[in-house]
Amino acid sequence: MTRTILNAAAEPAHDAFVEKKSEFIGDACHVDDLDAALAFVETIREAHPKSRHVAYAAIVIDGTGRVMERMSDDGEPSGTAGKPILDVLRANGLTDCAVAVTRYFGGILLGSGGLVRAYSTGASLAVKAARKASIVQCRRYLVRLDYARLGAFQQLLAAVDGAQLDAAFTDHVEVECAVPTDMEDRFTDHVRETFNATVVPEPLGLVARPVEER
Repeated sequence: MTRTILNAAAEPAHDAFVEKKSEFIGDACHVDDLDAALAFVETIREAHPKSRHVAYAAIVIDGTGRVMERMSDDGEPSGTAGKPILDVLRANGLTDCAVAVTRYFGGILLGSGGLVRAYSTGASLAVKAARKASIVQCRRYLVRLDYARLGAFQQLLAAVDGAQLDAAFTDHVEVECAVPTDMEDRFTDHVRETFNATVVPEPLGLVARPVEER
């Protein structure tokens, strides 16, 4: 199952640890494209002007469904920083996110193996601290109902892990919502039973959306 990180770049998930006097600081956030990932890394650099290295990795899925990856060792020996961070993202099935690991050098060399373990740990701590969501295939529906029924409908939608995407308010309410495809039958059955078949969800296209993991 594909997952993502929900933390915004302005408030990334954050954790740190010390290995042989070097401090490693992990930050993780959601990004929509690789340009956003680079911009996020730059904000981390600006926040740590005295750090020795800010290595990172990012994975995104573009509009065509193609998986795109980028990483940087930022001056560490090749393959000892960016690749371990990327491997953490892959191992957790994550996409549309970036993780940066900042190193303050403590004067003791860690060796290639030690660097790989340290950057992997920094990335893992940031990912563990992050709010994560599963990317779920959903069916969009358009639902027309009167104002008095809106509250009951919203409760029903929440019970099937659905989400309200949009709403238009005139003499009645038109709600566009998304329901996980494995909950479609339950959703439509409950709507029919709750409103005595007077409310009929109109199925639209499919959409992938994040559902936060509890």
